[in-house]
Amino acid sequence: MNIFSPMATGNGAHVIHQMLQAGIPGYKVCSFNPWWTIVPPALSLLCRTPRHGIVHTTPDHAIFNARKDVPLVITFHNYVLDAYMADYSSPVQRLHYATDLKWFTERACRRADVITAVSRFTAQLVNTELCLQKNIRVIYNGINEQGFSPAKTGQRSGKTVKVLFSGNLSRRKGANLLPGILKQLNPGVELIYTTGLRCKHRLPEHPSLSCVGQVPYTDMPELYRQADLLLFPTVREGFGLAAVEAMACGLPVVATDCSSIPELVVDGKGGFLCPAGDTKQFAARINELADSTTLRRQMGDYNRARVEEKFTLQRMVNEYRELFEETLGDC
Repeated sequence: MNIFSPMATGNGAHVIHQMLQAGIPGYKVCSFNPWWTIVPPALSLLCRTPRHGIVHTTPDHAIFNARKDVPLVITFHNYVLDAYMADYSSPVQRLHYATDLKWFTERACRRADVITAVSRFTAQLVNTELCLQKNIRVIYNGINEQGFSPAKTGQRSGKTVKVLFSGNLSRRKGANLLPGILKQLNPGVELIYTTGLRCKHRLPEHPSLSCVGQVPYTDMPELYRQADLLLFPTVREGFGLAAVEAMACGLPVVATDCSSIPELVVDGKGGFLCPAGDTKQFAARINELADSTTLRRQMGDYNRARVEEKFTLQRMVNEYRELFEETLGDC
């Protein structure tokens, strides 16, 4: 098979497509700086589409890499063009989403031979928002469960309970809630946060707050293993890669009860789901977990088993390989 995947760097979707490149012979990612999307026609020159095989990319700018006689497979890793996300977007983003990006996305959907989404929530949202007549195939993301694995016994020993926030410091990820949550945490609870791949600023200084900056993806398993639980107060996730990575490392997850998150985190078994923006509830659930080593271990074990059952890398690779083979067989 020959699968060509033009992808902007600096996001979870790029990470997933690189995993497909490693797992599927003939799959090749053409990476480009996201700044090039300011001039979308240039993408056809940066990543020249081959004459044979399949193009597999995200819908945003897929139309610029589409070729008449080459099947186009697009994957929705998220969807942020709807009215709800306008409150979490800048004025420039809102204009961009309502005009050219929505037009590019609609054109890609009309042109696509196959459309996939990384969660049932995302598939349903896209169908509703774009009024599609095409079936959207759900393929959950997978992670390398061998690399993302639990800490060895005793590795997390210490009196301080470490809560990890992993993601960009944006309102979409709920970073604005962190200071309010921190104020309500019990003594002995420390909040560790990353700045994501695109963010360079930091949160206000606090004795119980530690910044680890931009962490390379290869170093993320060890960061999870140093933590006791994951805090994930996001407002919209197409999938929620950080949550599944933490689950694979045997961590309980305290997350927002929204979008795709309930498809990943089972409330009361693998962690707790809280109303969006409710700092009091987030803090209460973190404190509950901080007070019980047994509860953290039980939920972490449950999450690890859930990842092994539903979110493995090989399962994802197999499902995409089958999809590509079906697509080529139909041509």
